Amino acid sequence: MSALNEILVYLLQTALSLYLVAMLLRFLLQLVRADFYNPISQFLVKVTNPLVVPLRRILPGFGGIDLASLVLALVLQVLGIVVMLWLYGLAIPNVAVLLVWAVLGLVALLVNLYFFALLAVIILSWVAPGSNNPALYLLYQLTEPVMAPFRKMLPAMGGLDFSPILVFIVINVLQIALRHIATGVGLHPALVIGL
Repeated sequence: MSALNEILVYLLQTALSLYLVAMLLRFLLQLVRADFYNPISQFLVKVTNPLVVPLRRILPGFGGIDLASLVLALVLQVLGIVVMLWLYGLAIPNVAVLLVWAVLGLVALLVNLYFFALLAVIILSWVAPGSNNPALYLLYQLTEPVMAPFRKMLPAMGGLDFSPILVFIVINVLQIALRHIATGVGLHPALVIGL
């Protein structure tokens, strides 16, 4: 691969992964019913609206799930994989294989999002406890639905919260499983965003 192709692949992967993160965050924040008036939520809506709004006319939401954002993320992942295959000079597989690869990539990106969101919540709880920062509040709204079931499983431990350890264990197990599934379906990790 030439240097120009390598630079192009890097720039494309970076741009696509950032937009996919924005799209998945929009989906997740609507799913957990996060504060819509938060400045970060507003930014995510403004960035993703040009592609989501036209698709929403065809695919309306269902039961609090923003189908347009989810389908758009899947389509963008498929297109990203196709472009990467083309840039690497590899053959493009059939649509079913592309969809499986794209779903794996989105699930892996979702798991990575929760890993870093949880890590940020933990660090910020030490550095700025009780802060009213909109980013911290949004991170809390995003991670709390995942953390609550684990908190209920653990007994009270004198004010210490060990539930993040359990969540990190589950995240690591999911990451290992996703890598093995991706290998099993013939997906090279460099071709998909998030894996």
